[in-house]
Amino acid sequence: MLRQTWWKILCVILLAYTVIAGFLGAVPAKPIVNETIRNLYFHVSMWMAMMVFLTVSVIFAVLYLRKPKHAYDIYSLEYAKVGILFGTLGIITGSEWAGFTWGAFWSNDPKQLGAMIAMLIYYAYLVLRNGIPDLDKRARLGSVYNIFAFAMLFPTIWILPRMTESLHPGGQGGNPAFNDLDPRMAMVWLVGAIPGWSLLGVWIATLRIRLALLAEKKLYNI
Repeated sequence: MLRQTWWKILCVILLAYTVIAGFLGAVPAKPIVNETIRNLYFHVSMWMAMMVFLTVSVIFAVLYLRKPKHAYDIYSLEYAKVGILFGTLGIITGSEWAGFTWGAFWSNDPKQLGAMIAMLIYYAYLVLRNGIPDLDKRARLGSVYNIFAFAMLFPTIWILPRMTESLHPGGQGGNPAFNDLDPRMAMVWLVGAIPGWSLLGVWIATLRIRLALLAEKKLYNI
């Protein structure tokens, strides 16, 4: 039993560590961001977790196209849903952060716009799948669209926003949130937040996959 649940226990411990350190731990006094730098443990970590899940999703999409096994499509869909969830939470936490540091919850910053475009592309992926009744056709078109959506992540989130003036760290004229990150914060971020949120997403995805597989067995009496 412990062999199956150890990583769930670890997930709870890491997230507890992240939340406690996030709200109570010491942080450096940075210009512009000030105490809001604590959002690093939530906003940035969720975006990184999103990339992990969407990468897993597109891998299963490719596997389905190579070998049309319906379980691959289920894995691809559920990991995409979890990735979309974390991406949406990333936009929400980022908007809240912007409200306190930039003076507006939405300022049409290139990275904000790119993130929203990327999420809209993935929302369309869910709409596309729901609009196709045929199981095999839905899985095939969904897999192709998944690959397209994943490819669009790079120009919308990682490339184009860094080529223009941006208030985000890493962009031209960005704020100093990540410049010389405090070692104490780096420890919480790397050891607690990133693996903690990622494990939570895996936990959610595995539960949804199990439910989807059980529903399929019940539907086809297998």
